[in-house]
Amino acid sequence: MSFAPDAARGLRHVFVRGLTVQALLGVHAHEHAQPQRVVIGIDLAVSDESAPSHEGPDTLSRVVDYGVVAATARRIAAAGHVRLAETLAERIALALLGDARVQRVRVSIEKPDVLPDVTSVGVVVERTRF
Repeated sequence: MSFAPDAARGLRHVFVRGLTVQALLGVHAHEHAQPQRVVIGIDLAVSDESAPSHEGPDTLSRVVDYGVVAATARRIAAAGHVRLAETLAERIALALLGDARVQRVRVSIEKPDVLPDVTSVGVVVERTRF
């Protein structure tokens, strides 16, 4: 699930996929005591001032840095116990909207080790500036 870039609207797509962290996440007692593997996916619709017809300067300062995006998600996931995957996703999404260039954000939270007969369980949330 991802956002498409849209030159006419001046948007680019920035993403971080498969960010794996250890987090205290869940409602069960064992999830309070023991961190578990959580996989985070992030898609951003980011303002592109050079779209639709120009190339912008080749400088990091003009773009949303996916290293910063990943570090933000890691920091939030490590901040302490969260009961709901939805809450963790919302916290990450709202933090990323703190950059005025980010117009929309979609965050997925997957818990791959919860049920023995499924690949993963989780949630996807989307938040928007428009």
